[in-house]
Amino acid sequence: MARFRPTRSAVRDFLASEAAGGVVLIAAAALAMLAANLPASAHDYHALLHARTGPVLAPALGPMTVHLWINDALMALFFLLVGLEIKRELVDGELSTWERRRLPAIAAATGMAVPALVYLAVTHGHPALHRGWAIPAATDIAFAIGVLALLGSRVPPALKLFLTTVAIVDDMGAVAIIALFYTAHIDLPALAAAAAVFAAMLAAGRLGVRSPWVHLIGFAALWYCVLLSGVHATVAGVIAAIAVPCRSSAPHRDDSPLHRLEHGLHPFVAFAIVPLFGFANAGVPLGEGGGERLVSPLPLGVAAGLFLGKQLGVFASIWAAVRLGIADRPGNAGWMQIYGLAMLCGIGFTMSLFIGGLAFSDGLPVDEVKIGVLAGSIASALGGYVILRLAGRREA
Repeated sequence: MARFRPTRSAVRDFLASEAAGGVVLIAAAALAMLAANLPASAHDYHALLHARTGPVLAPALGPMTVHLWINDALMALFFLLVGLEIKRELVDGELSTWERRRLPAIAAATGMAVPALVYLAVTHGHPALHRGWAIPAATDIAFAIGVLALLGSRVPPALKLFLTTVAIVDDMGAVAIIALFYTAHIDLPALAAAAAVFAAMLAAGRLGVRSPWVHLIGFAALWYCVLLSGVHATVAGVIAAIAVPCRSSAPHRDDSPLHRLEHGLHPFVAFAIVPLFGFANAGVPLGEGGGERLVSPLPLGVAAGLFLGKQLGVFASIWAAVRLGIADRPGNAGWMQIYGLAMLCGIGFTMSLFIGGLAFSDGLPVDEVKIGVLAGSIASALGGYVILRLAGRREA
């Protein structure tokens, strides 16, 4: 009989570790803001991100750039890693029953609907802006986890996992919104090819294929098909994770493909991909009159949707579900901790900026979207950090 030893999951280790990963991420984001706004470096920063590296992988995207490689390729690996953790929890962990899954799904759904309503309420007198209703819908997993990492043991691991789960669900919802409302053309043959690759990955798992490299090759093929389809390519990471085998009787075995792939990806994702992502996406040029532009309808609607809509939607849904007996509080956390967690859900960098670029053409509207996303995300990050830090002291 093969020997094995139980070990902790990679993502759980990352969430419960010291603040090293979060510090690297926040430092990368701060460096990006400086680089994008200092006259001596702004041009070089944007030139680097938009440098053509080739080749043309998808005609709709054109030549690959540094920014595309980071957002559409490397971040798919991040989603693969988080997807592996979620599958482990679904198979034999905190989310192994419908009762435990119910609350994250409810929180994610209301956490997408309420920000959209807040945005539409702010922009109600400007019909041309209504197309951006989904901009504040999704939570940015990487930045939210970075803030939690800075808090260390003040936040219970179960609450950190709950945030990750909610963020994954509403990111998947955001991808569905993009496919339904913001995708001009879907390549059906490419989607069919993606389905065929996914079926082959499932078959390999059923046949007992354990090599992580086989599953990584399948993931690469799936990513390329999804990229060609017109759907945001990062969804391939979560889909591929579904196909990686994990036995419910012993999900932490060293010979489990899910375990080996998860632990192999963890250092690369935590200390390379996530900081690169922060550097590539946090560099928003503020320009002149940023304060005045913030109170115009578009950036104000985005900021209010992220900061007010997210915390209201997530917290109210959790409170109502607990009061109605639908679910228990995640990790038996205090209400102040849950409120801080709900506020962190308003960090919406990546997907918000992505949807903003789809909703509006280049020029002033996109710049205003960036200002709104930046303001709402920073306010949510700072507010959530302060509340969780204070709550941690009270619970100590």
